[in-house]
Amino acid sequence: MATGLSSLYLSKVFGSSLLQTNTETISGPFKPNWDSLAQYQVPDWFRDAKFGMWAHWGPQCQPERGDWYARGMYQEGSDQYKYHVQKYGHPSKFGFKDVINEWKAENWNPDELVGLYKKAGAKYFMALANHHDNFDLYDSKYQSWNSTKLGPKKDLIGGWAKAAKEHGLPFGVTVHASHPWTWYEVAQRADKTGPLAGVPYDGKLTKADGAGKWWNGYDPQELYAQNHPLSKDSLDNNSMGSHWDWGNGASVPSKAYCDKFLNRTIELIDKYGPELIYFDDTALPLWPVSDAGLKIAAHMYNTSIKKHGKLQAALFAKVLNEQQRKCMIWDIERGQSNQIEPLPWQTDTCIGGWHYDRRIFDNKGYKSAKTVVHTLVDIVSKNGNLLLNVPLRGDGSIDSEERTVVEGIGAWMQVNSEAIYGTRPWKVFGEGPATDSAAPISAQGFNEGKGKPFGAEDIRFTVKGKTLYATMLGWPTGNEAVVKKLAKGNEAGNVSSVSLLGNGNLSFEQTEAGLKVKLPEQAPGKDAFVLKIEGAV
Repeated sequence: MATGLSSLYLSKVFGSSLLQTNTETISGPFKPNWDSLAQYQVPDWFRDAKFGMWAHWGPQCQPERGDWYARGMYQEGSDQYKYHVQKYGHPSKFGFKDVINEWKAENWNPDELVGLYKKAGAKYFMALANHHDNFDLYDSKYQSWNSTKLGPKKDLIGGWAKAAKEHGLPFGVTVHASHPWTWYEVAQRADKTGPLAGVPYDGKLTKADGAGKWWNGYDPQELYAQNHPLSKDSLDNNSMGSHWDWGNGASVPSKAYCDKFLNRTIELIDKYGPELIYFDDTALPLWPVSDAGLKIAAHMYNTSIKKHGKLQAALFAKVLNEQQRKCMIWDIERGQSNQIEPLPWQTDTCIGGWHYDRRIFDNKGYKSAKTVVHTLVDIVSKNGNLLLNVPLRGDGSIDSEERTVVEGIGAWMQVNSEAIYGTRPWKVFGEGPATDSAAPISAQGFNEGKGKPFGAEDIRFTVKGKTLYATMLGWPTGNEAVVKKLAKGNEAGNVSSVSLLGNGNLSFEQTEAGLKVKLPEQAPGKDAFVLKIEGAV
């Protein structure tokens, strides 16, 4: 049942049942319980799409100093703390609320960006609706700290949704705001050393403290959610790992907090009509201390049925057990499965850090288009999709290095996308040295880049109808490819024709050692090369 927490723990905290939230959700065939959600079927459009792009962009991109800035700036001695003190001042005087005030998103052009992503081959687009920083990037009547009132003073989700619609891409949102209760606890601290030792950071400020300040009339507690005792070991523990799920001494959120999260998310779904929603949570938001996540999932599914006449929604979460994988799509963060999964799944990853980090640009540290293409090909061969984040700068633009990567992905997709879109896994996902050295998944994922690098002998298979695609993750030496799985009498039937996408028909011989294919002198394109094979399926 519960992921991470025992039923004994739940009963001690809440008695025999979950914390029940108040909001009424739309009725329909899906009820807010695991057994009912197990009716879920992944829609075909999502299975066919394979590749989406994501704008993981919010006020934490404004300092351009990497992921989780709104937490790191309150961790004395950390890189982000030192940077913050130098750039903005001490977090007792200039907190994350003040970073929000600096953020204007002045160069944000959603239409241009979504058009660029579509040209790169994305078949759906997702945007950050809120992060652990608790700032809603849409017009929220339940959260005063939102982008229409503060910071950019723009409806960012509204702008993204409009651009996605104009470019004909299904639109999705990502929701991370179940976590501020514990994630922001560092804002309750004070320096232990130095001239301001003992002076509290701004995490416990109240509305009354705003008199005469730019934030007069706004309550910092609505943003920081820190009117509660700290989690066990929170003062000495700089890692969120032990408090990510609601166990291991984590301070348990109040009913009001859970109700508010539910209201904000239902409003987001109803107002902006996303076809996809990703939760940065184990199982579902606030599970297992609250039924809020169950209610949101049922509402999302029932809303989709009412809108389309059938279920077209895609909902994602992480670290799912076998039962939960029937209820939604399993998302693996920065990693991928090592086998063909029986149910469709998704990897979410990024070409740099989740939030923009100027140092990655300066050091030319982004993933290459080649790395992204290899990742996509590997994932699709195993029944998965890839959701790729290209981090936006604080001003809402992408930098020149990122644009080069995106355009490189698009160049490859223009030639080879028929081996991606609308395909399904074959009998085996692939062959080659990297297949045997794949790194295991750790918790949410995080096995990305830990296996052996892909080379020309690494081949990934997909199938569409009677056509088999064998994608070589490098160009073989000697201009001959050998596909061992297509040896006479092995996994496949008698091959009748072989062509190379971007080139044309090739001569071949099906032997007991494998399918031997004579390649042209020059490789068509770069990064990965697709053999289109008839007769093998």
